[in-house]
Amino acid sequence: MIPIDLSGKIALVTGASSDLGKVMAVVLAQAGADVALHYRSNRARVEKVAAEIAQLGRRSCLVEADIASEASIQAMKEVVVKELGGPDIIVNNAVASNPWKLVLEQSVENYDEQYRTCVLQNVLMAQAFAPAMIEKKWGRIIAISTECVMQALPTQSAYVAAKKGMDALLRVLAREIGAHGITVNQIAPGWTISERDRTAGTEKQEQYEKTVALRRRGEDTEIAQAVAFLASDLASFITGVYLPVCGGNIMPAV
Repeated sequence: MIPIDLSGKIALVTGASSDLGKVMAVVLAQAGADVALHYRSNRARVEKVAAEIAQLGRRSCLVEADIASEASIQAMKEVVVKELGGPDIIVNNAVASNPWKLVLEQSVENYDEQYRTCVLQNVLMAQAFAPAMIEKKWGRIIAISTECVMQALPTQSAYVAAKKGMDALLRVLAREIGAHGITVNQIAPGWTISERDRTAGTEKQEQYEKTVALRRRGEDTEIAQAVAFLASDLASFITGVYLPVCGGNIMPAV
């Protein structure tokens, strides 16, 4: 058996209070990493995540930050480095909520907010944490994208435009810092089953499932496991990748 072993690594997950963020943080801890848990407002939720991580015998720290603010991210960096050490793995998961409207109805403010939390977050996180990775000659930058980028369906314009910009930025970054042993990749989930679905009994979505090659929705743990893989040495020669984890609902072609 070839295990995913992140022992001795420090990870930072933005948006760790979200449904997917929580699961990614716990799976990274299960693989052996200590995890910094970023949140914007819901501290109570990340406290529960920290408790789960402690039960696994791993360290964690909680840090509040505005991921679209350079000063706030730099302050977050100081806290994480002091409490855990410099992150080897960053998972850029946080994103602003966005009303899905037609282009003719979407506000300019919505586009700006999506740009700041998708594109600018990745710029600021790289500027804050990549220099230490360069010194260590090892690092993993993983951003959470979406299958929506390839679908480009009505009402998705603000979200898709921002994620498209994120994609281009990260491909450039992968080329710029790859020589230092740092990989830069994206995970693109489909419409994923979360704890909220399990509580509400809404796991089945037949109209969506019939478009998926595997004829089912993915589980949040399946997304998190893909993140853990890209964070590990098993993925040491993979960079610049947009990886759909959506059961074949979208299939990038060459």
